Amino acid sequence: MHALRKNRPLRRIVLAGAATVSGMVLLLSLKPHAAPALATANSPRTAASSSAAPGATGTTGTRTATGESVDTRWGPVQVRVTVTGGRLTEVTAVVYPSENPRDQEINAYAIPQLRREALNAQSAQIDSVSGATYTSDGYKQSLQSALDSAGL
Repeated sequence: MHALRKNRPLRRIVLAGAATVSGMVLLLSLKPHAAPALATANSPRTAASSSAAPGATGTTGTRTATGESVDTRWGPVQVRVTVTGGRLTEVTAVVYPSENPRDQEINAYAIPQLRREALNAQSAQIDSVSGATYTSDGYKQSLQSALDSAGL
C-alpha cells in the first residue's frame, strides 16, 4: 500500500506542511544582490541642489546643461550633462527619488547603470533598468531635454 493513500490524511498534512516550511526557509535564505554605493545615495536629493534652470552654459568647447525635471510616480528625476567637443562626457542625476530606504536601494543600483548606458550610447536612446522603470523613464526624458539644451 502506498504511504500517501487517502486513509492516512494526517501524514499528507504533515508532509505538505514540512515541504512548505522547507520551501519558505530556502526562499528567505536568498540574499539580494549587493548594489553599488553612490556617494550621495544616503542623502536626499532635491531641486535645490540644481540652481540652474534648464539651459546651457558654454566655456571653450565645454557646455553643461540641466534637463527638465520629470515627475514620476515615485518622485522627480532631473539630469545634468556635460558636453565637450561634441561628445557627452558626463551625466549626473541631480534629482531622483530617495525619500525612503527602498528608493535609495533601487536608485543606488539604477542611477550608475543609466549613467554608463548614456555615456556609451552618447544619446538618450538607452535601455531601462529592470526594477527601476519609472526612474529610468524620467531619467531618459530629462537626459533628452538636457542633450537638446546642450545642442547634442
